Amino acid sequence: MALATLTTKGQITIPKIIRDSLKLNTGDKIEIVITEDRVAMIRPVSKKVDDIFCKLYKSGRKAVSIETMDDAIKNRMRDNYK
Repeated sequence: MALATLTTKGQITIPKIIRDSLKLNTGDKIEIVITEDRVAMIRPVSKKVDDIFCKLYKSGRKAVSIETMDDAIKNRMRDNYK
């Protein structure tokens, strides 16, 4: 078990063993999720293209043009502001 101490400014240092396990580096973002049982879970926030590359890929899905995407965005914005 790794322990961290809370400073008077509300800051903690994440122990090296945890940083290494989560592959965290200086400047990385983390998310802290509190469960109903008051357990805090720390998760790294994906920020690298390599981490999320192809997550939205679905085989058989037809590619959509930039123009079609722009039109869909414009239509949605128009619908939201009526």
